[in-house]
Amino acid sequence: MSKRVLIVDDALFMRTMLRDIFVEAGWQIVAEAENGEQAITEYHTHLPDLVSMDIVMPGLGGIDALKKILNNDPDARIVVCSALGQKNLILEAINAGAKDFIVKPFQSAQVLEVVERLIAK
Repeated sequence: MSKRVLIVDDALFMRTMLRDIFVEAGWQIVAEAENGEQAITEYHTHLPDLVSMDIVMPGLGGIDALKKILNNDPDARIVVCSALGQKNLILEAINAGAKDFIVKPFQSAQVLEVVERLIAK
């Protein structure tokens, strides 16, 4: 059975990049979302093995979405994606329950290393 992922990012090109990385590694993309509200809905609909969550998005941001998902499912595995200059936001996300982070711009090997380590736990 393939591993299932929900990709959350407001930028279509980032979702496409992540989709390509995950699909090439044998993951199943169960859904994509472009904001936190959609992420919460898609998470509860599909219950993926992993969520790749952008932090800065219009409307409900990634940290608030992460908190809401974890409030309903404390075992959710959420990896946040953020730009290098957003160190405080990454720390806030980790403190809120994110399992790890990926810094943009990223290489596919970095993404897979982080997510495979999480899934192995």
